[in-house]
Amino acid sequence: MRRAIYPGSFDPVTYGHLDIIERSCKLFDEIIIAVLVNPEKRPLFSIEERQSMLLEVLAEIDAGRCRLRVESFEGLLVRFAVERRANAIIRGIRAISDYEYELQMALMNRRLEPKIETVFLMAAEAYSYVSSRLVKEIYQLGAAVQGLVPPSVEARMQRKFRKE
Repeated sequence: MRRAIYPGSFDPVTYGHLDIIERSCKLFDEIIIAVLVNPEKRPLFSIEERQSMLLEVLAEIDAGRCRLRVESFEGLLVRFAVERRANAIIRGIRAISDYEYELQMALMNRRLEPKIETVFLMAAEAYSYVSSRLVKEIYQLGAAVQGLVPPSVEARMQRKFRKE
C-alpha cells in the first residue's frame, strides 16, 4: 500500500488544500491528512473543529479508490510518518518562496528518516495565491472568501467571527 501524509494547519481548509488532496489521490492508495498541533500558533479553529471541517469537505472531492483519513499530530512529522507506516510526505508548492522553505524541510526530513520521500505538488493556478492565513485576513477585513473555501467552511468562519 502506498500511504502518504499531507500535513498542515488547515486553519481553515481551502480549495487549494482540497485540490492537492484530490490530485494526490492519483498517486497514493491512502492519504492521512495530518492536522498540526502547534501550541505556539494561535489558530482560529481548534484541532477538533479543523478535523471536523476536513471530514465534512473531503466528502466533496473525487478521491477515487484512495482512502482518506484525518488525524492530528504534534512533534516531528517524520516520527508521525514512521508511526503510520507512510511512504511519503505530500507538500503543496505555491511559489518559489514555498519551494525554498519546503526543500530545506524535505532535506532535513530525509536526513532524519531516509526511507520517507517528500513529494511536491505545484498548486493549481487558480489556487496559487491562496493560503489559510490570507483567507482569514481578508475575511476579517470584510472581503468575500467565496471560491477560496467551501461554503461549509465559510459558514463556520461567519459563526467564529461573530463570537469575537
